[in-house]
Amino acid sequence: MLQIRKADERGRADFGWLDSRHTFSFGEYHDPAFMGFGPLRVINDDRVAAGGGFGAHPHRDMEIVSYVIEGGLAHKDSIGTGSTIAPGDVQRMSAGTGIRHSEFNASQTDPVHFLQIWLLPEKQGLPPSYEQKTYSPQERKGALRLVASRDARDGSVKVHADADLYATLLGQGEKAEHAFAPGRIGWVQVARGALVVNGVRLNEGDGLAVADEERIALEGAGPEAEALVFDMGR
Repeated sequence: MLQIRKADERGRADFGWLDSRHTFSFGEYHDPAFMGFGPLRVINDDRVAAGGGFGAHPHRDMEIVSYVIEGGLAHKDSIGTGSTIAPGDVQRMSAGTGIRHSEFNASQTDPVHFLQIWLLPEKQGLPPSYEQKTYSPQERKGALRLVASRDARDGSVKVHADADLYATLLGQGEKAEHAFAPGRIGWVQVARGALVVNGVRLNEGDGLAVADEERIALEGAGPEAEALVFDMGR
């Protein structure tokens, strides 16, 4: 089963400084048909204007992954972590028993574009924690690079959820494949560009739910597509 979530059908919140597109129900946007997929609960496609950002706010019992597409995102939290997330970086924050953090555009002149991803943790009440790693374009070019996983294998960040997350960069005609173990489900999110997955064309912002498929074949359909691929338990 392949089900497309078209970019222009997502929920939207526009606050001037923030233009956010919601793949799944979030905030004031509610659609009972899109409450999440497996442990994947949120994919927000956020564009923050120069100097704008989210002031300190709380989270708990959620695995939050930030993936920057363009620009820089400045992060600070209540456990003492402070960093700037740039393209190629993957940030994981485990909210656990409770954490407060802020996220601001690191630039006063240029916008930042990033994906904010929430995964339901396998266990509640974990200690809050933070991790960030960088993956070069060469690691992702023409391949599916594991960037987050439950067991932190192959240099990926650790998520406390039944999910593997891969990042890829595919030029025109470049291909990558991923096989799913029986009972696993997947999600493909196109961050920019366009690609074809098992014959289905996906444009920038589109998502694709995958279930009961043995494998998916991805092919770049433009100058360069950037996408995330999730492999998850149900």
